[in-house]
Amino acid sequence: MERLLTMDKQEYVSRMQAECRRIMEQVADAVNAAPTGNVISGSEMQVRDLMAELRRKAFEMAVQMRVDSTESTFSPSKRCVGQAQDKQGDQLPQHAQRERTR
Repeated sequence: MERLLTMDKQEYVSRMQAECRRIMEQVADAVNAAPTGNVISGSEMQVRDLMAELRRKAFEMAVQMRVDSTESTFSPSKRCVGQAQDKQGDQLPQHAQRERTR
């Protein structure tokens, strides 16, 4: 594969802002729902899972946007088209293949 182009950093940040906000709201809900005297033990695992989800989504989106930025500029080269046509030309039509096997 050719070298990957870079993604638009501002677009990435913009796309992730809503997701970050959603996760932070859930973190606040988890901490607020924890019983008094057990705030840490009552919310720690849920907050850990939420942050893992955010980390996963942030990384997935970043990688996908970088790949997408490269694919959007891709155009098949004449060499690739010619090779595909050569290979297709070497194959017999299906009806000819059936006749050969009889």
